[in-house]
Amino acid sequence: MARSKSSHRWLREHFSDPYVKKAQAEGLRSRAAFKLEELLERDRLLRPGMVVVDLGAAPGGWSQMVRRALGDRGRVIALDILDMPPIAGVEFLHGDFREAEALSRLEAALAGEPVDLVLSDMAPNMTGVSAVDQPASMYLVELARDFADAHLKPGGAFLVKLFMGAGFDDYVRELRKRYDKVAIRKPKASRSRSPEVYALATGKRAR
Repeated sequence: MARSKSSHRWLREHFSDPYVKKAQAEGLRSRAAFKLEELLERDRLLRPGMVVVDLGAAPGGWSQMVRRALGDRGRVIALDILDMPPIAGVEFLHGDFREAEALSRLEAALAGEPVDLVLSDMAPNMTGVSAVDQPASMYLVELARDFADAHLKPGGAFLVKLFMGAGFDDYVRELRKRYDKVAIRKPKASRSRSPEVYALATGKRAR
């Protein structure tokens, strides 16, 4: 089947993208790593010895970045519905976060250990139909928020990808009830035409 004009345009943009080239040069698995790098440096989110959970981790760019930043200390636990080749020092769980079985395995891996930082770069398979894509996206971020509610230690941080649209304002409002500070970030590596932004919630309040 011949590729569409939009597919050809995406391929041209992808292979000429400076962040794609930089990721390849630095041995990183995705350009998305630089979105996280900017946020980590700006907000100083990582310290040695932290426990970090990476939801929607594949292909592994964020987990790589966190593992490098933590060095030999701390834990990185990654989960994705897609398989992910191993990364040294990263514990990977293959499963669908929407399913109870995957959540149970993630909780078993933590074994009651409180989490310092929850990352969620999860997104549904986009159809291009906003009325379908936005509710699917909001469902994922609500699951991620619930996980952070249950497992993030007081004072911990939650970084989640959101798409502007229905439910966005209510979601951010709910985060503000749970955390001392909530900021909306648009990293430089995030394509300008993309409706994605990142909500960074810090200082989780004790329940």
